[in-house]
Amino acid sequence: MLILTLATLSAVLQGGPTDHIASATGRSYSGRRGETTVQAPRLAAKPVIDGVLDEPMWREAAVLTDFSQYKPVDGVPAADSTQVLIWYSPTALFIGVRAYDASGAVQATLANRDQIFTDDNIQVFLSTFNDKRQASFFAVNPLGIQADGALNEGGGGKDAVDLSQDFVWQSKGRVTADGYEVELRIPFKSLRSQQAKTQTWGINVVRGVPRTAQQHSWMPLKIGASSLLSQSGRLEGLTDLETGHVLDILPTVTYSVDGARSARTGKWDYDANRAEFGGNVRYGLSRNLTLNATVNPDFSQVESDVSQFTLDPREAVFFPEKRPFFLDGIEQFDAPSNLIYTRRIVQPLVAAKLTGKVSGTQIGVLAAVDDTIASATGDHPLFGIVRASHDLGPGSRLGALWTEQHDGDNFNRVYGADGRVVLNKIHSFTFAGAMSRTERNGVSTSGPIWSAAYRLGKRSFRTAYTINAISPDFRSNAGFISRPGIVNANIAHAYVWLRPKKTLEVLTGQIVLFGQWRYDDFIHGGEIQNRLLHFDFTGHLRSGWDLNASVYDESFGYDPSIFTRYALQNPDGSIAPWVAPGRIPNRDYVAGFSSPNYKHLQVNGSLLWGHDENFPEWASGNIIVGTLGLTVRPTSQLRMNLSYNHQQVNRRTDGSRVLVQGVPRARIEYQLSRAFQVRVVSEYAFESRDALRDDSRTNLPIVIRQSNGQYAPAAGYSNGSLTSNLLFSYFPNPGTVMYVGYGTNSLRPNDDLRDKLGRQSDGFFVKLSYLFRPGGERPTG
Repeated sequence: MLILTLATLSAVLQGGPTDHIASATGRSYSGRRGETTVQAPRLAAKPVIDGVLDEPMWREAAVLTDFSQYKPVDGVPAADSTQVLIWYSPTALFIGVRAYDASGAVQATLANRDQIFTDDNIQVFLSTFNDKRQASFFAVNPLGIQADGALNEGGGGKDAVDLSQDFVWQSKGRVTADGYEVELRIPFKSLRSQQAKTQTWGINVVRGVPRTAQQHSWMPLKIGASSLLSQSGRLEGLTDLETGHVLDILPTVTYSVDGARSARTGKWDYDANRAEFGGNVRYGLSRNLTLNATVNPDFSQVESDVSQFTLDPREAVFFPEKRPFFLDGIEQFDAPSNLIYTRRIVQPLVAAKLTGKVSGTQIGVLAAVDDTIASATGDHPLFGIVRASHDLGPGSRLGALWTEQHDGDNFNRVYGADGRVVLNKIHSFTFAGAMSRTERNGVSTSGPIWSAAYRLGKRSFRTAYTINAISPDFRSNAGFISRPGIVNANIAHAYVWLRPKKTLEVLTGQIVLFGQWRYDDFIHGGEIQNRLLHFDFTGHLRSGWDLNASVYDESFGYDPSIFTRYALQNPDGSIAPWVAPGRIPNRDYVAGFSSPNYKHLQVNGSLLWGHDENFPEWASGNIIVGTLGLTVRPTSQLRMNLSYNHQQVNRRTDGSRVLVQGVPRARIEYQLSRAFQVRVVSEYAFESRDALRDDSRTNLPIVIRQSNGQYAPAAGYSNGSLTSNLLFSYFPNPGTVMYVGYGTNSLRPNDDLRDKLGRQSDGFFVKLSYLFRPGGERPTG
């Protein structure tokens, strides 16, 4: 009944396009013939962005044609033809696309923003500084639903687009009898660009066809190259671009009601909080420098973190940034080894940042005052972050960073340098180094972090040699360090067989040799701790399926640092010392698969099994780690994402279970229109552990030394947590949003069937933000 009601409402909110198509007569630029320097006409016109390319100016546009397949096999002519029409006005760049599809199987859903890549899609890369290293990214599906972000090759990887930030632009699209058409308007005011009167930008357009797992590119891209953006075309002769000074004002208000059981009455009570007011201001000092300021930002509750677990309890878990203020211009703070991690600023009261590019140098400066909730001293923690990166040529750069955090008399300071050099488009060298100084409670410590890597990327043969090291005394209060005090070295050789139009189109074989040392042992020539040899095989079928299989041969050394409080209990109750066991040999097997994105279904899964560490008891164990994901799209507006992650460790001696963890998760979205969505997310995380014993040795119970010096048994436990959220959102464009939601959390203390889940907390919230752009336009997205 709910779905039928929503479907009725959505029919009122949507309209249907016509089928009229205008023919383009502008100059044509063939990607396959190397005609990749484009002169787009400058026209004083204001077309209606409706997904119908019928206005006269589209006939005068430059036309990009002759796409090539990029993935899974490069250098092959695209299966279907694509025309990209480009022209610009004084205030905006206009892009129209005619994507022809002979099969008539175009996939298009009314998806949420940034969730369009299971549909057919068009992706536009604009390198507005023509530095062949950084680009703004715009993508649309056949209905014009948007995705956007940034690609920064100096940090996250050569083709890792960061979708976390949103731009203000317009797009519409429609499915036609022979494919689909989309129409884009990208205001120059939404882009950082050069100061020059006449500019040249880097450009490329990629067409995604998920049902065949193919990507078609206007530029003939080579998948083995070390840089994606260095293979861009050129958009020349852009003159007299009118950007003005961007001024965005985003007032916000948050109101919540929290529920919990009263300790006095035992009844469920709700406490209404005061409305929290805040806001962001974004001001363009110039075309390429932007100043942002915020007061009391808090939109972090809208999207909760997904539960995660790791095989190694020594490793911290990374969660991505989701708060709008920190996401804007986040690529300017991209630093190696996650030395800048804005989630360390837990609940800022006030913050400001300057981002942009000056004389070939990317700049990011951030200052923030955090709430005392994140303080160890009761004072307001203060953060200062500076990141700079200077272009040295296509794909190459030299960077530096400085971060500082003060909490009362305690402080942490990190300063470092890094770089990347690309030679002959296939060789890349990277290096990074930083030093920290930390003072806490009058005790001062300092230590380094450093890394180096070489990569060779050819069409068939690829290699990577990397080493990274973190001193046990290195600290970064403004960054994320998963595990200090180790050195990792890695050697990987891979060969790729490309077989166009064969059943098995791509086959990759890889050998990886990995070594890990404790930092002090590595520096002083000590013994290696962990040795890993991996044999990996991946295959891509012409039908769009991906398959993978691996064999892991590993040997892990004992790490006494995590067992310092361990001891054993004799039958008479006396305490015996924990005797350090020797090395643990492992042999694991891995298999996985991923289906194409069919119209209504996509499925993926992986399974690891074999002999691995029983970490809690430091003994050899049997391990199973599995994942299963299912995406179901019954209609163009309904999407269901179902997943399950499972990890289990059993003793090899008697097969008894040591540890089991699982996370089933369901996310159901119904898109009433481009702007309105109803979403339900529910996740149950459970964990059960047996009482620990000295397995495979004395078999005595393990006891743990407490803070008072006494020993307590490492007893078993079982618990579960159910988190559910209902959210109604209205998101007409970046900045203007409304969220109305309800969330609840329930706990299960143990697995006794008589003890059921008990509600621990719940709450309602309303969050509003509105984008004011004085003197500007109000494009919807």
